[in-house]
This record gives sequence, C-alpha cells and structure tokens, in this order.
Amino acid sequence: MAVNGTAIAILLISFLILVMLRFQIAYAVAIASIICLLYQGLPLTTVCQQMVKGISSFSLMAVPFFITMGCIMGSGGISEKLIALANSCVGWMTGGMAMVNIVASYFFGGISGSAAADTASLGSILIPMMVEQGYDDDFSTAVTITSSCEGLLVPPSHNMVIYAMSAGGISVGSLFLAGYVPGALLALSLMVGSYIISKKRRYPKGEKFSIKTFLKQFSVSIWALAAIIIVVVGVVGGVFTATESAAIAVIYSLFVSVVIYKGLTLKGIWKVLEQCIDTLSIVLILISTSSIFGYCLTTLHVPDIAANAIIGLTQNPILIALLLNLILLVLGCIMDMAPIILIATPILLPIAQSIGINPIQFGIMIVLNCGIGLLTPPVGAVLFIGSAVGKVKMEKVVKATLPFYLCMIVVLLLLTFIPEISMFLPNIFSK
Repeated sequence: MAVNGTAIAILLISFLILVMLRFQIAYAVAIASIICLLYQGLPLTTVCQQMVKGISSFSLMAVPFFITMGCIMGSGGISEKLIALANSCVGWMTGGMAMVNIVASYFFGGISGSAAADTASLGSILIPMMVEQGYDDDFSTAVTITSSCEGLLVPPSHNMVIYAMSAGGISVGSLFLAGYVPGALLALSLMVGSYIISKKRRYPKGEKFSIKTFLKQFSVSIWALAAIIIVVVGVVGGVFTATESAAIAVIYSLFVSVVIYKGLTLKGIWKVLEQCIDTLSIVLILISTSSIFGYCLTTLHVPDIAANAIIGLTQNPILIALLLNLILLVLGCIMDMAPIILIATPILLPIAQSIGINPIQFGIMIVLNCGIGLLTPPVGAVLFIGSAVGKVKMEKVVKATLPFYLCMIVVLLLLTFIPEISMFLPNIFSK
C-alpha cells in the first residue's frame, strides 16, 4: 500500500487552517480537497464527478423529505399540543416544567428530527414559561438545549439516514429502531439531573396527575404522533422504503397542519418551504463536498492509517472505544454534525467494527457524540440558538449545562459498553 504522506498532510492541514479561518465547513472541505487533487496531478473533473456521485442516491432523497416534514409540523401549531401532552404526563413532579421540557422534546424530536428545530420551537414557548414560574433562566435554557438532543436519536432522524449512507448502506429501519431506547435513556438521565437540581433549588411542582386530562391531550396529539408510526412501522414492516415513507410523511404532515390543526395557511406553507430550501441547500452542499473529501481520504488510505495508528497505541477494546468517543467529542467542538458523520464514519467505523461494535450501535454512538458537540463551544449551533432564544449569555448557559453534560456522558458510556441498549429493538424485529 503506497502512502503519499505529503498529500495527506496537505489535505488535513489545509482543511484545519480553513476551519480556523472561519470558512464555512462545506467550502473548507471542498477547497482542501481541490488543493490535494491539484498536488497529486489529478484532473479537476474528479471534483464534479464525486459531487454528483455524493448526492445521486435514492436513499438520500429521504433527507429532504424528513427535513420538510419537520419544518411543516414544527410550524403547524403542534408545539403547544405536545407541550400540553407532556405536562399532563409529568408536570406533577418536582421541577415539573423541566420534566415537561424533556418529555416534550422526546415527542417533538420524533417529528422534527432536529435539535436546532426543537430548541427554536419549544424553547421559544417553554423558556419564558419556566422563567415566569420561578425557574432560573440559565437552567431553563440548559434543560431545553440538552433535551433537544433526544430528537437526534428518536426516529425519523435525517442524520441517521446520512450515517446509513456514509456507512455503506446500513438498514435505515434498523437504525430508526435502535434510537428509541437510547433516546428514552437520555431523557430519563436528564430528568434525574433536573429532579436533583429542582429539589435543591426548590423549584415548583405542577398540577396533580389526571387521567382525564392525559386522555384528552393524547387524543389531540395523536394526529401528530401518528406521523412517526407511519414512518417507522412502514419502513420496519417493509411496506415502503425510507424515501417513500418520508414522502408520505410530508403529505400527511401537510394534511394534519392545514386541515386538522389549522396551524398553517396556504401562504404559510410557502414560508415553510422557503425555510426548508435554506436548510436543504446547506445539507446537500455539505454532502456533495464531503464526497470529494471522502474520495481523497480513501485514495490516500487514511482510514487504514488511522486504524493502524489507534490499534498501535493500544489493543485494549475498552480503551479503543473510549478513544473513538474522545475523537468524536473533540470533532464536535469544532465541526457541525453532518460533516462529522460524513467525514469520520468511513475512518472510524472499521476501527469500531474491529473491536466488536455493531455498525448500528456505532451509528447511535456517533449521533449522540455529535449531539453533545452541538452544545459545546466554539461551534455549538444549538448552544447559540438556545442562548439567543433564552436571551441568556452563552457563558452562563454553558455553566448551567455542566451537570447535564455529565448526564449525557454517562448515557454515552452506557451505549458504548452495553450494546443491548441500542440493539434490543433491532434484534427483536429482525427475527
């Protein structure tokens, strides 16, 4: 295996320099790849070929559809209904509104699949509501941004579709199933952390639990929650592919938002579609440029070199697993989620498999690692959104989030070393 060390150095160093110069990740990836290709004397037609190849995938079409569904449902008046449902479930507990925030994020995440959308939609309602009821503004914001990461794990998550594509055609249905228990475990850990803090600070309880109120709110929210059933049951049951299910979900979300909830008008639909186009353009540009970067990494044998380097440090599976998580957490501090998945998966997945980590389990690990990265400076997009929505200084939010970082790390370690947490549902339905 011939290794061109100079070309590898040019690719990686130029990429890091561009990132430090605050170039957009998509442009940094593309420019670094072009410089590397020029050094190797390869034709620049390779750039166009790899960009087209990167987005010419039927499975990838599910990503625009899922993003569109999330935008429509998020703007269709569903947030208030899911908050009311969550309040009827857990509002009676100590720190009730924090619990409501966490459970509502679990519900909403299953519809939007986006931590940023969750923070913007639910945060704009729940943070002022929590502050009004006596909760500290930094605590309210910290709960909102950390619980938003549940939506990355709970299907349908478009990031899981991106991972499935990057990992070489892993079953999207199995990934969807694998996210439910980890998402619930993350919610439970955040609720425990919130309860301890709420007890210490004497935050208020909500109204007593009422089965009548719960059934009433559930009957209202069932139309929105049914979108998840359509997607997951349809894909897992083999009724249709992930792409087909996503397209059906878009039509269903339009029907629910316009006809059932009446939260969207025809004029409002066009505004939502404009937001979708903004998001989609960023995602698709990232995927296409990352395809060039991935081509350079593969032709230069970087995945093999990285695997040999890590295994050369230690052959202890526990230490290798911890090192993989550490690499992903560090990357999360300087890069956004999609490019990490696109770039790191081809490099790190073979290493994970070599120590017995299932590709589906590793997908859940990488998504949660990236989710934690969304909450960490200097490039934590969800951290910035939460700070803006809550009108709290970022430094104050980071300090308030420290206990919740610990909760998330504990869940990450459990997912790493107890594969049954991720594989429980996929194993049941694969039989």
